[in-house]
Amino acid sequence: MAAVDFFEATEKLLEIWFEKPDRDGGSLRSITRDQWKTLLDRVNCQIIGEQHAEAMDSYILSESSMFVTDRRFILKTCGTTTLLDALDAFLRLASAACNLTTIADVFYSRKNFMEPRLQKGPHRSFDSETALLDSFFAPDGAAYALGRLNGDAWYLYTLDRASDARALPASPDQTLEILMTGLDGQVARLFYKSPAHRDDNHVTDVVGLSALFPDAVTEAAMFDPCGYSMNGIRENDDVYYTVHVTPQPSCSYASFETNVPAENYTKLIGDVVDVFKPEKVLVTLFANSSALCGVSINAFDGGGMPGYRRKDRQFYEFVNQYNLTLATFIKEGS
Repeated sequence: MAAVDFFEATEKLLEIWFEKPDRDGGSLRSITRDQWKTLLDRVNCQIIGEQHAEAMDSYILSESSMFVTDRRFILKTCGTTTLLDALDAFLRLASAACNLTTIADVFYSRKNFMEPRLQKGPHRSFDSETALLDSFFAPDGAAYALGRLNGDAWYLYTLDRASDARALPASPDQTLEILMTGLDGQVARLFYKSPAHRDDNHVTDVVGLSALFPDAVTEAAMFDPCGYSMNGIRENDDVYYTVHVTPQPSCSYASFETNVPAENYTKLIGDVVDVFKPEKVLVTLFANSSALCGVSINAFDGGGMPGYRRKDRQFYEFVNQYNLTLATFIKEGS
């Protein structure tokens, strides 16, 4: 039985890329806030904050975040949201409002849920999620399970279209995710509403998150009585980072995600882990053949995380020129 204060912080993450149409091409950024609201009603979450930069729009949601560029859509939701229930509506909206109909790539991923029995609809199992995604993307869809089936597992659905030139990466692309459980108690307490917090952005500075990307513009939201979300975007490109924290002792969790290009991510991973001091860490790094980091397995190790030891590491090469490294770490003495 889940604890009274339990919240499923593990996120569902959907990323869709469109090809530029041959003519009369629109932009996903032309979709209005009211249209996004209607779409997100299907997911059971709402927009509570937004930022707009030269190349990207950023939205803080009541359950996580959304990022939109001209032809890329990222939706990340937690709790018992039904993210994939909005897939059909989103594809129809992109076609009708933006004339974007040709999909270049799709990524759907998540860690295993803490309490999967509490999920709704297609999210009760990865098999159900895969079946729904296949109804849109078969025969090109490919589903994968990585990690430990009796421990920390991570699931991925993407496209397998090596023979299709549109699937080849035209520009560098990479995504780093750091998923942390068992947060340090003193750190977790900082993410409870308190008179000491001058505003929702105050915590971003106090815990050191703003120092990770000092050139980013950030917006944060504190939840009542606890919980935290933050999006950071840069003014002149499509680089983002996002952090979400569930501090309750029974289910403490924090996630960090960014697409910032780097040759090596060891220091950044270590800096993020040092903020939260969790018991366990799961890291994934996606990179395509043009990414600055090169092959992802060479782009980080455990050396930047004093006090932690690496448990597992898996490397996967996909036919569409992407590669993925997944690694898990545990605090020494745990």
